[in-house]
Amino acid sequence: MKLSPNVRGGLFMAVAMASFTTNDTITKAVSSEMNIGQIMLVRGGFAMLLIGALALHRQALRPMTALAVGPLSLRVFGEIGGTLTYLLAIAHMPLANASAIFQALPLVITLGAALVFGEPVGWRRLFAISAGFLGVLIIVRPGMAGFSEFSLLALLSVAFCAVRDLVTRRIPAELPSLFITLVTTLAVTTAGAIVLFPLGGWTPPSASALGLLALAAVFVLIGYQCTIISLRSGDISAVAPFRYLALLWAIVTGYFVFGDRPDVPMIAGAAMIVASGLYTLYRERIRDRLRPAASASGLPPDGL
Repeated sequence: MKLSPNVRGGLFMAVAMASFTTNDTITKAVSSEMNIGQIMLVRGGFAMLLIGALALHRQALRPMTALAVGPLSLRVFGEIGGTLTYLLAIAHMPLANASAIFQALPLVITLGAALVFGEPVGWRRLFAISAGFLGVLIIVRPGMAGFSEFSLLALLSVAFCAVRDLVTRRIPAELPSLFITLVTTLAVTTAGAIVLFPLGGWTPPSASALGLLALAAVFVLIGYQCTIISLRSGDISAVAPFRYLALLWAIVTGYFVFGDRPDVPMIAGAAMIVASGLYTLYRERIRDRLRPAASASGLPPDGL
């Protein structure tokens, strides 16, 4: 059975969220041994080796003058800001809580896609996404415990990542996804080197920490590639809700790795978020049946 571009994009987004959550879990575990700048630098070094070798093998390298392309530069800016603020947040708060705050991203992206790009969003999908946002509010419980400065960092990361994802669709199709990933990783690694000393300087890492960061680099590569392919495959407003699955992965890993036990509001909110994502997929399948097949085509993915 041939999948529609939006369904295919949603599946790639689900894989990307599992990969990024695994990376977040490793990062949080290692943050007790080294600061975030050092983690970005070391992990980025491993990632650049992997991505560079793969890009060379697939002949996906391009001149660095491609950075002059406005959307690519803006995507790099959003990635740097989003990575730095989110890693600082998860290092100082429960992984599931930070992930819950981050689930505001699909709502912001959907609004941006409708206002900036004019993408059609039916009332049923808007209702499903709104229900998911309500689930986020149930988990965060604003006004009861209040937001710490680290919660604000997670919210700032949402803003950076919304910019990153909205401009990804406007990057010229002739630029391979692997090249975009390589440029993004290089920029984030450089940013880690810049903030290394303001955040506490270099600490000699243990062998286990280096091994974990090398593994994290593999998951970052998978996550980057799946995200780019997802956003190039389907409508942003259709694939964005699948980011909600990151919350489910975060609850599971937080429980088994860090011993964080979700309470009743956390479980209830997570159930609403996952249900909204599943319902969005259901509505997307119905919409694909009702419209001509040609109108559902998307950009062909590059890279992986």
